Amino acid sequence: MVLGACGSTKDKPAAAAGGGTGKVGATLPLLTSPFWQAYNKYVPQMAKEQGLDALPTVNADSDPAKLITDIGTLLNQGIKGLVVTPLDSAAVVAGLKQAENKGVPVVAVDVAPESGKVAMVVRADNKAYGTKACDEIGKRVKSGKVVQVMGDLASVNGRDRSAAFRECMKQKYPDVKVLEVAAEWKADKASSGLDSLLTANPDIKGVYMQAGGVYLAPTEQALKRKNLFFPVGDPKHVVLVSNDGIPQELTAIRNGELDATVSQPADAYAKYGMYWLKKAMAGEKFKPGPTDHDSTIVEISPGILEDQLPAPVVTKDNVDDKALWGNNL
Repeated sequence: MVLGACGSTKDKPAAAAGGGTGKVGATLPLLTSPFWQAYNKYVPQMAKEQGLDALPTVNADSDPAKLITDIGTLLNQGIKGLVVTPLDSAAVVAGLKQAENKGVPVVAVDVAPESGKVAMVVRADNKAYGTKACDEIGKRVKSGKVVQVMGDLASVNGRDRSAAFRECMKQKYPDVKVLEVAAEWKADKASSGLDSLLTANPDIKGVYMQAGGVYLAPTEQALKRKNLFFPVGDPKHVVLVSNDGIPQELTAIRNGELDATVSQPADAYAKYGMYWLKKAMAGEKFKPGPTDHDSTIVEISPGILEDQLPAPVVTKDNVDDKALWGNNL
C-alpha cells in the first residue's frame, strides 16, 4: 500500500537500498524499563508483518557512545535498513552519518535527532505529553508545590516534556509552583532527587513522572519512606501522573495509586518504525500531511519529517479500554 496524498510518494532514487527487502537492524536505548522491554518484544513481530528480516535487537544500555558502536556493528553485518532509538539527540548524528555513507535508510523511533538524514521519525508529540500531564495535575491541584521528575535533557523528549509542563503550569495554573528533579531516565536519580525534595518540601501535592517505566516505583517508594503515600481520594493523596502506558501503570490506576498516565504507543512505535523503513528501503519519499493511521506527518526541522502518533490520556475512566497496548501485551 502506498499512502499517496497521505505522506508518501512513489518517487524512487536510482539506488534504493535493497528494494524493500533484506536484513534490517534495530537498536534499543535500554532494557531496564518495562516500556522498552515491551517495545523490544514488538520489534520482531512488526518486522515480520512487513516481511522484513530483522536481526536481533542491540541494547545501548543508556550509553550514547555504545549506541554509535552498535550502529556500526549492524552496518558491518550488511543490513539494508535501520530503526534507531536515539539516546542523545545530538550524539546520534554520528551514527546517522555512518548509515548515510553506506546508503542505508534510517527511521528514528521515540527521539528525533538534531540533524542528520532520517527517512522518518516515529514519535508522539512530546510537548503534548507535558501539557496533558500538566492539565491532569492542574485539575486536581489548584495551588501549592508539584514536582516534575524530568528525563534526560540531552534528549529532545526530555526537553519537550519539561518545557511544555513548565509553560502550561505557568500559563494555566499560576498558583502552582513547579519543582524539578533532573533524573536522566534513571531510577536511582529519581529516587535520590525526590528524597531530597520531599525532605525540604513535605507539602508537595503532585508529581509528574516523565517516564513511568523507570520512575513509578522509585516515586511510590520515596513517598512511602516519607509517609506521604495515600490512595486516590484520600485528602492527603499526592497526585501522581506519568507517561508510558505500561501494564504496571494501568494496574496502579486501577488500584487507586496513580491518577493518570499518557499512553506512549510502544506497539505503534515498532509497527510504524518498520512500516516506514520498508518504504524507505524501496526508495519511497515522504511529505507532510495526514496518514491513514490517525496521525499526521510534520516537518519538525528542515529535512526531518515526523509521524506524530496518537498518545491518549489514561485515567480510571478508560483504563480497561482494550485498545490500549498496555492491556494487550
